[in-house]
Amino acid sequence: MPIKIPNDLPAKEILLHEHVFTMDENMAYHQDIRPLKIAIMNLMPKKIETETQLLRLLSNSPLQVEVTLIHPKSHVSKNTSASHLNSFYVSFDDIKGSKYDGLIITGAPVELLEFEQVEYWSELCDVMEWSKTNVTTTLHLCWGAQAGMYYHYGVKKHLLKKKLFGIFEHKSENEFVRLLRGFDDCFYVPHSRYTTTSIDEVKATPQLDILATSEDAGLCICASHDRRQIFMTGHLEYDRDTLKNEYERDLAKGLNTGMPENYFPDNNSDNIPTFQWKSHAYLLYSNWLNYYVYQATPYDLSVIDDKFAPAQKGMISND
Repeated sequence: MPIKIPNDLPAKEILLHEHVFTMDENMAYHQDIRPLKIAIMNLMPKKIETETQLLRLLSNSPLQVEVTLIHPKSHVSKNTSASHLNSFYVSFDDIKGSKYDGLIITGAPVELLEFEQVEYWSELCDVMEWSKTNVTTTLHLCWGAQAGMYYHYGVKKHLLKKKLFGIFEHKSENEFVRLLRGFDDCFYVPHSRYTTTSIDEVKATPQLDILATSEDAGLCICASHDRRQIFMTGHLEYDRDTLKNEYERDLAKGLNTGMPENYFPDNNSDNIPTFQWKSHAYLLYSNWLNYYVYQATPYDLSVIDDKFAPAQKGMISND
């Protein structure tokens, strides 16, 4: 997929090295098609790493995508330079008058705080409210999924006895759901979190469908009936060594973090982790772009509102 990204974004050089088809602004300008407009609310501390991971997965489609990176202006980043943010990111105030085909809200390392204690909670609530009328479909990841379920449906997060950390086997709860079309009977997803969402509480929320679960990791994916709000508690976007880096970081901080489960061969941290979720990561993002963004979004974005036109309603259905 020709993914349109800013000319000097650090991710571009990485993706070109991996032979991912990227398109700079100059080349995109000469293509007479409307690209899908995807906004990414990046709440992760290492923003360059996260934006590269997500752009890599969004590249696996024949569709042209134009990405807008957003950061909360109510938070000063400690791990990403101000020059990078000023060059490649915008604030919500800059885009709240615009409409987008899709939105991704990432996780954030704030899950031990109550939602209302998070520095940028009010700003994030504004984004999630705006998404109801200005975005065709929103994909919430990890803490972003917990935040979205809490904001939209009042579903709470719960503290775990220990960090859920590793690669866990999952299964689809709906064999016909288009988000998981092409998935194997069992698939693997990385998780790294201290909190969880009760499957029973989601089942008791009539507006939500459970799409994927794990015996060990619990709820993985659920979504609103119309698929305009999709929530994923895991991290399919993670690279091979992301959990390794997190593990080493926790140890350096003196945290009592156990070795990530089902990750290092022979449970030996000197061994290179097996990359066993890569294909499903590409497939999930490709399915999201195809079925819930491209096939559902109007050509004229100005007509997006909180009640889809009948033609659009037929494109996003309870599958």
